Amino acid sequence: MRILQLCYKPPYPTVDGGTMAMNGVTQGLLACGHAVRVLSMCSDKHPVGKQVASSDYAQQTHFQAVHIDLSIHPVDAAVALLCGESYNVKRFYSKEFDRKLAEILDAEEFDVVHVESIFLAPYLATIRRHSKARVVMRAHNIEHRIWQQMTRSEKNPLKRWYLKHLALALRHYELEQINLFDGIVCITDNDAEGFRQLGCRKKIASIPFGIDLKPLPTAEPEPNSLFHIGSMDWLPNQEGIRWFLDKAWPLIHKDMPQLKLYLAGRKMPQELLQLDSEGVEVVGEVSDASDFIASKLINIVPLLSGSGIRIKIIEAMSLGKAVVSTSVGASGIDYADGENILIADTPEAFAAQVRRLVDNPRLCSTLGDNARRLVEEHYSQQAMAKQLISFYETLLQ
Repeated sequence: MRILQLCYKPPYPTVDGGTMAMNGVTQGLLACGHAVRVLSMCSDKHPVGKQVASSDYAQQTHFQAVHIDLSIHPVDAAVALLCGESYNVKRFYSKEFDRKLAEILDAEEFDVVHVESIFLAPYLATIRRHSKARVVMRAHNIEHRIWQQMTRSEKNPLKRWYLKHLALALRHYELEQINLFDGIVCITDNDAEGFRQLGCRKKIASIPFGIDLKPLPTAEPEPNSLFHIGSMDWLPNQEGIRWFLDKAWPLIHKDMPQLKLYLAGRKMPQELLQLDSEGVEVVGEVSDASDFIASKLINIVPLLSGSGIRIKIIEAMSLGKAVVSTSVGASGIDYADGENILIADTPEAFAAQVRRLVDNPRLCSTLGDNARRLVEEHYSQQAMAKQLISFYETLLQ
């Protein structure tokens, strides 16, 4: 099968959950013997890594990237506000990207154009004009719901009003676009059902994220260590960490002063880089996420907003780590609380669950072993790719 994959940021090398999700599709399809070409956006925020040009990945996928300006322009934001447009989506439209897409579609025939996220929906008309391929949107999240959730927790009235507008405009756009694709691929059953409730009449598949399983780490992790890793330019991650530092960490540190919390992730906000909190080390971006995860003991995921699936939880589970997460953070994962993850939705619950793991190293180890087994059974790249191809085939018929 010949597939053109359109990405809203470079999927290789993998630097965050979004790139891991997109690259998982690419590698899974390639491993199953299909031809995949990748056309990606890049920006100052998400540049193309220097190692891409000479990589096997670039040769296998005929990788091309078009630079677009994703910076926020107040005038454009104001115009979108007055016109009732979704500025979240509008920022992703580029005439140059549109021209490159048309050029590729005119030069080659594809069976499927795989579009990563609603933010690339503005190019659907161009795809239809230049190709007879089936067009599938992979929904990493129901995007407007994330903004709705953040609106509820925002205390600044003016910012809350603007976030509400962004959420409403994005919701309108998602409702308008979902029935223009030939099919929708969600990462979780919850999101698939959410799209049906929103009025999606197209075929919808729920196909989880696939990860390239690495060997379990052999070195012992640092004792009494907690960690969080995630892209800190994603607002729900910022929101969750601020909540954890304000509400949960004081309880944990008072009860267990021997514990140390490590915060890692690219684009760490300046206020966190300058944080002066006893027992907390702000690491920022790490050179190898797997090595960092392997070196620490307990993963905390205090997410308050979001849909889809938290890929960094899957990555931590795949490395045999005990995870303490909110229900929102673990949403979409086929978990069993107390068996392969611990759920905590209040600061007091976070403190209690961390205490359980610190007091019972055997539970910590068992939780990690069961988490690894869950990933092996449900979240491998090739299993995901086979489900994806099966869905493509139903659309081609």
